[in-house]
Parts: sequence; C-alpha cells; structure tokens
Amino acid sequence: MPHRDESVEIIQRELTAFARRARASAARMHPELSLVSFTLLSHLEDRQGCRATDLAAHYLLDKSTVSRQIATLEHLGLVERRVDPDDQRVQVLHLTAAGRETLAQVAARRHTAFQERLADWNEDDLAGFAAHLLRYNAAHASSGDA
Repeated sequence: MPHRDESVEIIQRELTAFARRARASAARMHPELSLVSFTLLSHLEDRQGCRATDLAAHYLLDKSTVSRQIATLEHLGLVERRVDPDDQRVQVLHLTAAGRETLAQVAARRHTAFQERLADWNEDDLAGFAAHLLRYNAAHASSGDA
C-alpha cells in the first residue's frame, strides 16, 4: 500500500489530468466555449439567473474575467441581460432558449461519456467513488483551498 504522501501525490496528479481532460472536452463540445463558460451557464441555469458580480464572487473569479466570458455568451446568443424587477438599476443574467438547449446537449453528451467510462464499474465502486468525491468537495467548501 502506498505511503500517505505518495497517495496524495497520485491524487493531485490524477485530478490535474482530469481537469485537463475536462477543459479539452469542453472545447470539443462547443469550440467557442471554455470550461468556465459551461460552468457559468450551469450556474445561471441552477440559480435561474443572477448578476455578473454574483458569478465572480461565487467562483472567486476576477470581474473582468467574468465580463469577458459573459460578453462571449451574449454574442453567441446563449445569455441575455434583464432588468431586475426589484431594483431597476441591476441587470440579471439569464439563459436564452439557445443557452438552455446548448447546456442540455452538452449535459447529455457528458452523461453518456461518463456512463461509457464507468460501464465496467460495479455499484459498490461507483457508490464509493461518489462518496469520496462528495467528501473531498465538502472539505474544499469548508477550507476554501484546492
């Protein structure tokens, strides 16, 4: 059995490889959208709209980064700005019908890819992996580290 430090090194290396594949996969799914763009689209769908400053705060991104991403999404017709009915000075970002469709198509392709990649895993392995990922991400949420 590997030493703890060796295991942590393997986990770090494999998560980095996973992140690289995720970025490359996003580019294949839609050549004009980055992984960050898909993440922002998903967040807008989950929240049923939000302000750009809320996106920047939630993902710990610079406002200029979010502004560039949103400008691209608007240009592609995937996101639109609407005046907040509670505060006319505030603009809220929402997915357009095309944005919802693009996100649904990408989600379906990602689901299929994961199903194929995990096809030979048994139920216990899948449940264990899911539990470990939940635990890892919960620790991240409480610590704020990578």
